[in-house]
Amino acid sequence: MGFGFEIGIAAALALDACAVTLALAVALGGLTKRQTFRLVWHFALFQAAMPVIGWFSARLIDIWIRDLDHWVAFVLLLVVGGKMVLDGIQGSEISTKAADPTRGWSLVLLSVATSIDALAVGLSIGLLGESIWRSAALIGWVTAVMTLAVAVIGGRLRLLSTRPAAIVGGVVLIVIGCRFLVAHLTGG
Repeated sequence: MGFGFEIGIAAALALDACAVTLALAVALGGLTKRQTFRLVWHFALFQAAMPVIGWFSARLIDIWIRDLDHWVAFVLLLVVGGKMVLDGIQGSEISTKAADPTRGWSLVLLSVATSIDALAVGLSIGLLGESIWRSAALIGWVTAVMTLAVAVIGGRLRLLSTRPAAIVGGVVLIVIGCRFLVAHLTGG
């Protein structure tokens, strides 16, 4: 696999993490340095680790994960996005510690949901008999750089107040989840 092709795959895989980061940055009215670090670290880590897991699992779960990956991503993004929408509607402040989606299980769920496609890429690379290590490192680095850039840019987009932004951010996550589902079901 060529270096340019690997960079292209890495950038494509990072787009979901970037979309989630942008939605969170706008919904939270900007991200603190800690929130930015947590998002960048977790998204890059999961994006780099999932292809490795997929590569090792290629022979064992290829058929199973191919049938379920879109459902897993859809449900995870639906849950986190739905919580953001409910918080926005109910007037809960999304920026409070308890509701901060850049912490705890919300962050883990977002990290898994945005890296399911990286698992599938690892499975594919494993089935092709190619090495995964350089690809996984590139995927992690590209995700980190792109997510950091989006976090900084998204923090400057304070066009919406917190409650409506939380609703918009939640809807964006739900739309991303629906995109996973539709893309898989239509073969796109």
